[in-house]
Amino acid sequence: MNKNSAILSILLFCTGSTAIFADEYQRGFSTSRTCTRNEYREEYIPGTRNDPGYVKKWEETVEVPCPGSATTNDKKEFDTNNCSEGTIAGGILGGGLATAISRGKDRWWAIPAGVVGGSMVGCQIDGG
Repeated sequence: MNKNSAILSILLFCTGSTAIFADEYQRGFSTSRTCTRNEYREEYIPGTRNDPGYVKKWEETVEVPCPGSATTNDKKEFDTNNCSEGTIAGGILGGGLATAISRGKDRWWAIPAGVVGGSMVGCQIDGG
């Protein structure tokens, strides 16, 4: 084996292994797929008495969602209802109502229950 063939074999071996590592390295990245379809279009071009009208025809390539792709998952829906004002107001009203209605020993559980129940009702009324 001469010097040139040894260098050539080392060069081929190094380039082949580099391509394998580069391919494995790229697998972790996301891929992009674009799907298109051809759409047939027509447009009527009106004419005059001396120059009659005609129909202009062509095909256009348009981008469409790829089959099997979950385009609905791209749109994330968030619950933007905030019922903090209704919770506070309902808690105050519920606690006040429980204080007014309860007597004696029942107040120790009626007031916290009124606050919790009122805050839940207030949240629902406020849009939560």
